[in-house]
Amino acid sequence: MDFQPYIRRYEQELLERVIPFWEEHAVDKEYGGYFTFLDRDGSLYDTEKYMWMQWRIVYMFATLAMTPYRQERWLDIARQGYQFLTTHGKSPDGTYYFALNRRGEPTMAPSNIFSECFAAMGAAALFQATGEEEYRQEAKSAMEKYIARMENPKGRWEKAMPAKPRRLSHGHFMMLANLGVVMGEALGTSEYDAQCDQAIHTVLERFWREDRQMLFENVNPDGTLDLDSCEGRFLNPGHGLESMWFVMNYAERRKDQAMIQKAAHIVKALLALGTDPQYGGLFYFMDALGKPHLELQWDMKLWWPHNEAILATLFAYRLTREQHFLDKFLEVDQWAWSHFRDPEYPEWFAYLNRRGEPTHTLKGGKWKTMFHLPRCLLVAIQQMKKMEN
Repeated sequence: MDFQPYIRRYEQELLERVIPFWEEHAVDKEYGGYFTFLDRDGSLYDTEKYMWMQWRIVYMFATLAMTPYRQERWLDIARQGYQFLTTHGKSPDGTYYFALNRRGEPTMAPSNIFSECFAAMGAAALFQATGEEEYRQEAKSAMEKYIARMENPKGRWEKAMPAKPRRLSHGHFMMLANLGVVMGEALGTSEYDAQCDQAIHTVLERFWREDRQMLFENVNPDGTLDLDSCEGRFLNPGHGLESMWFVMNYAERRKDQAMIQKAAHIVKALLALGTDPQYGGLFYFMDALGKPHLELQWDMKLWWPHNEAILATLFAYRLTREQHFLDKFLEVDQWAWSHFRDPEYPEWFAYLNRRGEPTHTLKGGKWKTMFHLPRCLLVAIQQMKKMEN
């Protein structure tokens, strides 16, 4: 297949629409950090600064500054965000708050370990881009806190009582798997290889169930399933697809063909399970037994699972050359670009109803920022170029 038309389309979207949108509207020139609550046209509708979204922007601008498209100002944007977040974002014990107000005063406690996850990614990317030791030290500190908190993620802010069953969360392990690769490449270290390897095998051996052809989001500590609860039956196809391209990225570096084949097999199963047969696109949440889902948005179509599906199918096709994955890439690409892309303003819509119609005009908010879409465009370009060479 000739990927050149796709490469050109993805490059144009990234360089002419997505990056300029965030450059123009996200940077808080008065207080530092970034605005993420951006409406359809980029206008601001809230000034709260959520830590995940802030560090993701640091990561993306630092990463983009290391590409052939590099602009020096992108590194400046990443640096100022880092400075704001390290100055204002840390609690007394060194963990990161969940949210700050515009001025940098904490508004939500450090109750979620993904604040450390994305701090590690952002600081590591800055170190890779600059070689400056401060960034390496911050990346290592955040990474070590993430690992240390996995046993008790919420710490003293946990609101569940002892009678609530303890679960292992797929998200914690899939992010550790990705973090291991990011930290290894950015810092030039093998320090986290053991944790990364363990996380990968936990995902493949505990959360994936071959007999059911499902990847569960929550399992019991001993790896068994709880099919009597909504939490135990919870499936998130987009999360699974993101997890599997992380696994394939890891396995390729280890030259582990068996792991690549297993991850590709899981991608195939997740797409078969998660695709809406009536309207197309991917369901957001699903129940393993087809029972009612607690979340009212379960059948909505969100931008990020489709971004991750594009990457999962491209990785799987490049590494296996199975026609099935190319066909699925073309299918997801067509659906995502025709439904999420805003024809009038830059950036993509985030939330669609089941039929594929926008339910919100926002381009950024508490959960959407400069991350999934630009990462998808950038990594997809890299994957397609590898197949063109």
